[in-house]
Amino acid sequence: MKKVTVIGAGNVGATVANVLAHKDIVDEIILLDIVGDLAKGKALDTWQQAPIDVFTTHLLGTDNYADTANSDIVVITAGVPRKPGMSRSDLISINAKIMKSVVSSVMEYSPNPIIIVVSNPLDVMTYAAHEVSGLPDSQVFGMAGLLDTSRFKSFLASELDASPKDINAILMGGHGDTMVPLPRYTTLSGIPITELVPPDRLNEIVERTKYGGGELVKLMGTSAWYAPGAAAAQMVAAILRNAKRVFPCCVKLNGEYGLKDVYLGVPVKLGTHGVEEIYELPLKEDEMALLKESAKAVKSVMDIYDEIKNH
Repeated sequence: MKKVTVIGAGNVGATVANVLAHKDIVDEIILLDIVGDLAKGKALDTWQQAPIDVFTTHLLGTDNYADTANSDIVVITAGVPRKPGMSRSDLISINAKIMKSVVSSVMEYSPNPIIIVVSNPLDVMTYAAHEVSGLPDSQVFGMAGLLDTSRFKSFLASELDASPKDINAILMGGHGDTMVPLPRYTTLSGIPITELVPPDRLNEIVERTKYGGGELVKLMGTSAWYAPGAAAAQMVAAILRNAKRVFPCCVKLNGEYGLKDVYLGVPVKLGTHGVEEIYELPLKEDEMALLKESAKAVKSVMDIYDEIKNH
């Protein structure tokens, strides 16, 4: 029996549960929120979709961590969403406390889960979850690069009037303004994107991708949820199916790319055991410089978290 828990029944968490239920690969999804009726209502609403969209995944909404017992995978979306004008760093103090409480409660009932972090600021929340859980590096990682890559692909699909299915791309680095797009690793059905989009225009698309989250916050007054929720659900599916999919995920680096003890988005292989391989791409000097700059920015936020937790 496969069991997945989603912590946080807000827009992102509810979307993770809904998209995952439709994939029909999980026996049970637990949707947990401190507002128990909200979780119960959204789980019930999705369950009532089952006869229409033809899936058998059962959903339970709750505010009781005992219901999450023996979860195979736990997706954490809980936290305060970013408001207009608020940086991800501003979120640390509030969301770090939430993350510590959530992960401690999860580990009490599920001794060996795989934890996928979606809460912002993503990189440092992955660090916090990993530290509190005490789980191996391969079992705690963050959803960021998959979302950023999807945004990049969608912009390119619009630019080229092409199917997003045919675009392959990779993005690395921190989640947010310091991400590192890699246009030379981006293709349309194998055709290098650099052959199809002029350099100036490509640079504009790269810049839009970097600030993609902020663009949506300005438009809606809160963080995005459809694409982030679908991205997290796709990661869960890759693990449960042992699909060996390669996605950019936020993981702890232990010497890869010359970086150590920092949580950064890099391409990884996802399978039954979580992160089964970290791919170390040959980067050019300017690309490596951007990655190290991104790592420096993430490390500075990790340092803020370290100061907060020690007080």
